[in-house]
Amino acid sequence: MLTVEQVMASHKANVETLMGLTSKAFEGIEKIVELNLSASKAAMAESGEHAKAILSVKDAQELMALQSGLLQPLAEKTAAYSRHLYDIASGSTSEFAKAFEGQAADAHKSFMGLVDNAAKNAPAGSETAVAMMKSAVAAASNALESVQKAVKQATDVAESNFNAVAATAVNATKAVSKKR
Repeated sequence: MLTVEQVMASHKANVETLMGLTSKAFEGIEKIVELNLSASKAAMAESGEHAKAILSVKDAQELMALQSGLLQPLAEKTAAYSRHLYDIASGSTSEFAKAFEGQAADAHKSFMGLVDNAAKNAPAGSETAVAMMKSAVAAASNALESVQKAVKQATDVAESNFNAVAATAVNATKAVSKKR
């Protein structure tokens, strides 16, 4: 049986976890805002420089060279921005995943304690029912672990694909710029 102190401690731990996750979420938002401000400032400065360069162009060939010279840096900056954004998002997600895994482990431990306590206080002859209950809990725990592993593998594959697409985009832009 749970005591009032145990319930209060559980609620306190849940509130602390929620506050910590809220803080992490705001940190992620702050990082995204900072990234966007930096990217906007850089884009404005580069646009001004590009406008000045266009105004000093003497012929169409020089204009084409100027334009093609912008493609590769733009693709690299876009890839870097996307990578930074992805890093912020995956960092925040991993914090939430860690908290969830910790909470799930604690809940499983508490539930197993309740099952064990119930088993100790169960009437004679209910050993089979208790064994079935423990088996069901173990099966559910194994299923949860399998899902967590599958999500981790999917996340790793998604990150690999993201990196491959970003590298391909930058390389394709380099190839186009060299042809001009």
